[in-house]
Amino acid sequence: MTTFVDRVVLHLQAGDGGHGCVSVRREKFKPLGGPDGGNGGHGGSITLVVDPQQHTLLDFHFHPHIKGGNGGGGAGANRDGANGKDLVLQVPDGTVVHGENGEVLADLIGAGASFEVARGGRGGRGNASLANTRRKVPGFAELGEPGDQLDVVLELKSVADIGLVGFPSAGKSSLISVMSAAKPKIADYPFTTLVPNLGVVQAGDQTFTVADVPGLIPGAATGKGLGMQFLRHIERTSVLVHVLDAATPEIERDPLADLDAIEAELAAYGGLEDRPRLVVLNKIDIPDGRDLAEMVRPDLEARGHQVFEVSAVTREGLKELMFALAATVAEHRLAKPPVEPTREIVRPKAVDESGFTVEQDDEGVFVVRGPKVERWIKQTNFDNEEAVGYLADRLERLGVEAELGKRGAKAGDPVRIGVMEFDWQPNAGEFVAGPRGTDARLEEDSHRASASQRLAARKARRVRSDEELLHMAPDGTVTSLANAQRPVLVTDSDDEDDTGE
Repeated sequence: MTTFVDRVVLHLQAGDGGHGCVSVRREKFKPLGGPDGGNGGHGGSITLVVDPQQHTLLDFHFHPHIKGGNGGGGAGANRDGANGKDLVLQVPDGTVVHGENGEVLADLIGAGASFEVARGGRGGRGNASLANTRRKVPGFAELGEPGDQLDVVLELKSVADIGLVGFPSAGKSSLISVMSAAKPKIADYPFTTLVPNLGVVQAGDQTFTVADVPGLIPGAATGKGLGMQFLRHIERTSVLVHVLDAATPEIERDPLADLDAIEAELAAYGGLEDRPRLVVLNKIDIPDGRDLAEMVRPDLEARGHQVFEVSAVTREGLKELMFALAATVAEHRLAKPPVEPTREIVRPKAVDESGFTVEQDDEGVFVVRGPKVERWIKQTNFDNEEAVGYLADRLERLGVEAELGKRGAKAGDPVRIGVMEFDWQPNAGEFVAGPRGTDARLEEDSHRASASQRLAARKARRVRSDEELLHMAPDGTVTSLANAQRPVLVTDSDDEDDTGE
């Protein structure tokens, strides 16, 4: 069974935000006590966090579909919905997060490093939060915003100081087993090592890590053998160590040819030219191996390489090799700039930034783009006319209608915001309250009266009401109907049957 996985594809779905609630408080003797609809809860986000105890992506290999918790819906009596549960995924140190197009979204190095890969949707506001002086009792609420839905690729690149590279069966696993406490699989056949092995080495007061990369062959950088899968594990190493087999049984191979072949593959992979190199001639415990090592050592040193003759079986030359590696790693660490803590970057909004753009595509549709306007579209219930009118007011205040006018848009032209496309009708004016859930501006045959006309109509209605309350008495006198129907209070003094008791 597979026990090491260094590349997986995750299908992520953050939690959706809960819908806001439409509610009106009702009490005894107070049937319309005002809006009291609560807000919806926010959806749960998905965050990746580096855990030093994790060394593989195996868990995600068997469970690639991950979904955050949805937010609860709002309720009456100003009760907000519960927030969805956030998910924290533990990943190994050195995990690289790639987007759907191959771009690097995050490079997680160091214990505790985190990255929010999928953000939960915002909860919709209830009608209590949407009430204002013009909409005292809104008949609508915002819908919850959907959470992020995306596919990402997690790629593990081992974080080690030393990378052992070489042909299969060159003795890399044997070296790491005697230098550290690592227990890799060791056998006398090619491609024994199928997964990278990490070991911690102590040399004096220096401690460093060594990665044993599976054997490389010519063409590894183009996908032959196992090289393409594991060459990524040496990208983060500080020092590369060529492990050359000085006792290879193959006639066409020798340490110099092996070195040239591996260097060609490293050059084809790219990005490793600046790493210091050391050369290890292994298996000198075999007589033929010691003789060959003594023959090729001058040629290797002439190329500028520091050469060590070792035997993983007898441990000859290992002490010198370990201290040389420790010195090289210490020198590389001193040359690196000091690690600075991650800073929170605050980017203030420009004073002239509108937050949206308006462009006309080839089909003549005016496309409005922007995170704010697209979120408003997702939170609008288009089955509720009052909610649509509220959206029109928000777009007008943001300046979308003015920008559409500058771009040459006319009434009836198609406009697309997010996934919604509609015919643009310029806002007719200020909001006029009507029955809950409706907006008079959206009526097809609505010709809205001006403020003076509405005032005159109200005065005319009051005059008609006063005339209806008047009636003509039999003797020709004008009497108010209200006064005619007013009950008469009868006192004891007016009662003819009063006995005086």
